[in-house]
Amino acid sequence: MTVALFTLGGTIAMAGTGAGGVVSRLTGADLTAAVPGLADIPLDVRDVEAVPSAALAYRQILDLVDAAGAAVADGAAGVVVTQGTDTLEETAFLADLLWPHPEPLVFTGAMRNPTLAGPDGPANLLAAARVAAAPAARDLGVLVAFNDEIHAARFVRKTHSTSTATFASPNAGPLGHVIEGAVRLLARPPRHAPLPPVDRDRLAATRVALHTVTLDDDLALLDSLAPGLDGLVVAGFGVGHVPPNFAPALGGLAARMPVVLASRTGAGSVLRDTYGAVGSETDLRRRGLVCGGLLDPYKAKVLLRMLLAGGADRPAVAAAFARHG
Repeated sequence: MTVALFTLGGTIAMAGTGAGGVVSRLTGADLTAAVPGLADIPLDVRDVEAVPSAALAYRQILDLVDAAGAAVADGAAGVVVTQGTDTLEETAFLADLLWPHPEPLVFTGAMRNPTLAGPDGPANLLAAARVAAAPAARDLGVLVAFNDEIHAARFVRKTHSTSTATFASPNAGPLGHVIEGAVRLLARPPRHAPLPPVDRDRLAATRVALHTVTLDDDLALLDSLAPGLDGLVVAGFGVGHVPPNFAPALGGLAARMPVVLASRTGAGSVLRDTYGAVGSETDLRRRGLVCGGLLDPYKAKVLLRMLLAGGADRPAVAAAFARHG
């Protein structure tokens, strides 16, 4: 029961210091050698690309999903991916939109690099490997294992810049825990069907922007985003509100491209029909904006870009957000 391990760099793989701070130097073999108990799980270690997660692009994650799928086809019981945490909530969700296999694909990383006291990388890697090898974790899609908690990629958020308990699922809670080395699943949310494959070149050319609305916001900033866009995500106040003067402009944009309304709060859903003032969620939906539901703005942007790169029209975009949000 081999688990495939793909390493992408990040804090979990950093060791030593350079002129500018810690640098990425650990290979997958280095990582696994430093983890007590990991020898009990047969690993097929594959070093992919040691880059900060801020340097990752969609194409690399799509290639990784393909490689992970090939590993499963070759007999791997599951797959672990190690990467930096800065974009992990987005890369894991992107992978989840595409992952068709029952075998677990588990993302993990670290908040404390190995040069610090109490680095969390070894424990997170061990937990992720145990989850990837566990029959109980099958048919759950892409997961994130961190701090001995198991999260669904579609729910998880990075909620703190430095805490080792940074990953949480505010709207759902963890699906389970790793307790005394055993994987304990407490919830099994139904999976969504994966999106169809997209052309890499078309994906690279698909432009989706995210605008977060702020107090006394400047409409000119929104106007400056519009030229050349294929889609837009607006992170509104609270349950999905924007300043009144933004409403006509967003309606105009929604007439030419999909505009998705999300909430900037970090938890909770955009509403649909509760408030009726100009700039409210009801008003914006009337003007053609798509309700993002429970998806946070970052995941909404990932989903919208993938849909548009796949050629989805406006009704298909709305239907997909109704499913995923």
